[in-house]
Amino acid sequence: MPGYTPAYIGRFAPSPSGPLHFGSLIAAVGSYLQAKSQHGRWLVRMEDIDTPRMVQGCDSDILRTLEQFGLEWDDAVLYQSQRQARYREVFNQLQQQQLIYACQCSRKQITAMGGIYDNRCASQHLAADNLAWRLRSHNVSTQFNDALFGAQHITPKLAQEDYIIKRRDGLFAYQLVVVVDDIDQGVTEVIRGADLLEMTPRQQALCSLLGAPQPRYGHLPLAVLQPGFKLSKQNHAAAISQWPAVEVMYKVLCFLGHPPPAELKQAPVAEQLNLAISQWQLAKVPLQMEICSTEFR
Repeated sequence: MPGYTPAYIGRFAPSPSGPLHFGSLIAAVGSYLQAKSQHGRWLVRMEDIDTPRMVQGCDSDILRTLEQFGLEWDDAVLYQSQRQARYREVFNQLQQQQLIYACQCSRKQITAMGGIYDNRCASQHLAADNLAWRLRSHNVSTQFNDALFGAQHITPKLAQEDYIIKRRDGLFAYQLVVVVDDIDQGVTEVIRGADLLEMTPRQQALCSLLGAPQPRYGHLPLAVLQPGFKLSKQNHAAAISQWPAVEVMYKVLCFLGHPPPAELKQAPVAEQLNLAISQWQLAKVPLQMEICSTEFR
């Protein structure tokens, strides 16, 4: 229908700092199934704002891998690196409202504070080109309701920590750009890995601060090789583009609590996905922050 916009908009936002691995595919498939089961749109966004960490060609490799696993996105892929002017606009707005301030504290100093910044620069009115900028956190809640795990609580110290939205190297920080992108793309629900769960109240608060509705958030279990050791590009998780797509998709759906019937174990990925869409329920996803297996190597 011309002009029709589905009520549901979800997204998958990989970082092109390395190839797609099994853990990333879980987040991609989970967010895809949640969107398509509600006849919604599923967007792909390249979180390439941290330019020193980006690897040339990884964005194209990630998109090819998503296609290999039958994951077709709606609309053009959004690149954070192309949205500097928009982030600067929001930064300037927050600065004019005196909601941010410059901070000179190093990581070593913050470690000495116990790992959580104590907001000591908030009243110092510092001015220099090589300082980080922090957002005052007065409206960050200590609790929220997760679409999978229900009521969640974070420590008051974490909720009260003024956090960085622009780094001392001049790059805008993840905590700012992810919220601005979700607002601009009209994202209604964020389905992602459980490693980002504690950051949710910050992102909810910033949405409200910018006058936008908060997306609903849900967090999927992380694939780990051992407790606390998640698959990631930093620990050189294997690229899945060379793995047999049919077998990998079956393992992903089993991980997410939606194993295909035995007769579809070797079915094409599109057939496995279509069945999963028709049967998808967040309530079937295991209520675990981590799932450990050596199969993820």
